[in-house]
Amino acid sequence: MVFDASPIWISLKTAFAATLITFFIGIAAAHFMANYRGRFKGVIETIFTLPLVLPPTVVGFFLLLLFGRNGPIGKLLLKFNTTIIFSWYAAVIAACVVSFPLMYKTSRGAFEQIDGNIVNAARTLGVSEWKVFWRVTLPLAWPGIAAATVLSFARALGEFGATLMVAGNIPNKTQTMPIAIYFAAEGGDMNTALIWVILIVVISMIVMFLSNHWSESKQKHTKNF
Repeated sequence: MVFDASPIWISLKTAFAATLITFFIGIAAAHFMANYRGRFKGVIETIFTLPLVLPPTVVGFFLLLLFGRNGPIGKLLLKFNTTIIFSWYAAVIAACVVSFPLMYKTSRGAFEQIDGNIVNAARTLGVSEWKVFWRVTLPLAWPGIAAATVLSFARALGEFGATLMVAGNIPNKTQTMPIAIYFAAEGGDMNTALIWVILIVVISMIVMFLSNHWSESKQKHTKNF
C-alpha cells in the first residue's frame, strides 16, 4: 500500500491559513477589548472565548447551521453557485474558530500588561492613535502576540472534531493529519496511525522549540540592551 503524504500538506496549509487570519482578527479584537469599557464587555468576551470551552463537535454543528445549504451564509453563497461545506475552506474556517480564542486571550493579556503611562506619554507628544498602536503598543505587546500566534498555529494544526463535521474526510482535499490518524486507527491500520502521530508530534515540537528559542533570544537581547 502506497503511503499518502497529502495530509501533511493539507494540515500545514490549513494551519498556516487559519493562523494568518486569526493573527489579524485576534489582534484587532484583543486591542479593542483591552480598551473597551462598555456594558456589553462581558457578553462580547464570552462570545469570543466560547469556542475554547465548547466541544469541537458543538462548534462544528454551529458552523454547519451557518454554512450549510439551509444556513444564512450557506444560502447566500448558493446564490453565487458556491458552497463551503466539505471543502478545504471549511477546514480553514473550523481551524480559525477553534484557534481564535487562544490568539485573542493571549494577545489581550499582552496589551493589558503595557504600562498606560508609556502610551499616554506618546499621545501627549501629539502622536496619532494609529502611530501609537504601531510604534508603541504593538512592539511592547509583541512577545505575547508571538506566543499567541504559536499557540493558535498548534491548535489549528491539531483540530479534529469541528473539521471532520464541516469538511469531512476527503483524501487529497480535506483529510488532515488528525483525521488521518482517527480513520487509520478506526480501520485497524495502527502502523499508519502511528506514523501520523509521530509526524504531528515532531512538527509540534519543532514549532514549540523555535518559539521558545526565539523568546529566550528576545529576553537576552532585552537584558543586554
